[in-house]
Amino acid sequence: MNTRFAQFLSALLHPLLMPTIIFSILFYVAPESIQNLELFNGTSRVGMMSLKVGILLLMFLQTFVLPVFCIYALHRFKIIKDLKMETLADRRVPYLVTVAIYTFVAAFFTLKLRQFPEISLILTSIAFSISAVAFISLYWKISAHAVGISGTVGALTGIAIKFGSMTLFYPILATILVAGFLMAARLHLNAHTPAQILAGTVLGLTVSLSVVIFFI
Repeated sequence: MNTRFAQFLSALLHPLLMPTIIFSILFYVAPESIQNLELFNGTSRVGMMSLKVGILLLMFLQTFVLPVFCIYALHRFKIIKDLKMETLADRRVPYLVTVAIYTFVAAFFTLKLRQFPEISLILTSIAFSISAVAFISLYWKISAHAVGISGTVGALTGIAIKFGSMTLFYPILATILVAGFLMAARLHLNAHTPAQILAGTVLGLTVSLSVVIFFI
């Protein structure tokens, strides 16, 4: 695999983008999996945007833009040395900050958008996965990319099983294929060992699939 392509893929499929990717697929491929989504989407608007677009934009700002800004600020204040966060020392504080943000986001959606319980449950599972990554990263460099992409596969697969949604078949296949390329990219860049990739995959799949199957 080409190094530049591996770097591009790692950036394009950053773990912090996974919530936006998951819900973009669910909103536009399997909206029936989100209770009341189409009902409220037809009657509610966020400014000039539909409810779907408004929720996705809010989620993108909260789960990607805000954590990235905080991580950049940590770098500017010399709390972390490298934005790539390749060492355990550089990962600990950013992960703790990200856990706090994602916990707040999950609580926000749970309390403010009660008509969409599926959204808050999936976000809670993501927050739990990040918390597990943060704890493990105190001692060992587990792959957050593997956790993120496998969590996406798990969430989509769980929804497909739970709701019998055949429309998710091809998105799931595509996500699995992309996951393979992403994990190969992380190995090519020597960012992780096979054990760290495997651990991340097991964690992401287990948490997301379990939450969807047993709680949604």
